[in-house]
Amino acid sequence: MLNYKIKILDNFLNEKDFEELSEYAKHLDADKRVNIYHNEIDQNNNIMSSSISPDLIKRLNKNYLSKAKNILKELNSEKIKLISHSDFSIIKTNKNAVFPIHDDTPDKLLSGVIYLYPKKNKGTKFYNKKNGEGKTEIDWKINRGVFFSRNERETWHSYQVDRINDRIKKLRKKGGHE
Repeated sequence: MLNYKIKILDNFLNEKDFEELSEYAKHLDADKRVNIYHNEIDQNNNIMSSSISPDLIKRLNKNYLSKAKNILKELNSEKIKLISHSDFSIIKTNKNAVFPIHDDTPDKLLSGVIYLYPKKNKGTKFYNKKNGEGKTEIDWKINRGVFFSRNERETWHSYQVDRINDRIKKLRKKGGHE
């Protein structure tokens, strides 16, 4: 059992958004072990950086910002006032890659993934300690959202990719400072 809360939501994205993001992500280049494509938008709907179409990032912000705020409110309500922007990053990880146990950076108020592609892969592992103690693994299921709110030196997690497929997820994080 973890000493922090995670939130799991199946069928997180509506069908249109899921299909469009999945199709886009399948065709991204993967020249490194982990490829990150940032898509940032501020609270006034101004695009700060984007690898996807402006219409899509604005639609994602419209469709999921309030949902993300509700998740953050449930996990750590004190951080709501710190939100400055959203980052809808798409992360493509090459097969056989392992991302070690780590704690997210302080600017991530709400961290989360939505598994996009392929149908089967390895999920996300959460730990109570950096040494791997107290492991809980969340299974990979397409369109499953897995969220947590970072706590300094407490929200340890990792992931790895199976030996057959690349791993593509959409990362949902809320920007700001703690």
